[in-house]
Amino acid sequence: MLLIDCPYCEQERAEIEFTCSGEAHMQKPQNADDAQWEKFLFLRANTKGVHYERWYHVHGCGRYFNAARDTISDKFLLTYKAGLPKPELPNE
Repeated sequence: MLLIDCPYCEQERAEIEFTCSGEAHMQKPQNADDAQWEKFLFLRANTKGVHYERWYHVHGCGRYFNAARDTISDKFLLTYKAGLPKPELPNE
């Protein structure tokens, strides 16, 4: 079982309390043509290694937050509040 640290509740909780909401730091394009709109809606990074994701604390505070997760080891490297810029990790 994964343990995820909610930055709002400031507690480490079981992964069953959360749901992943996809890639973090996506910017909705303004005045987009069809190709740009398609890219925004359907194409996502599928990186091997560190991936920034948006998570929702369903059975807790009910808030969204961002997380950096290593897709190889499935470990959460850090979590941070929604709206904050993407943090630099030491090994990036």
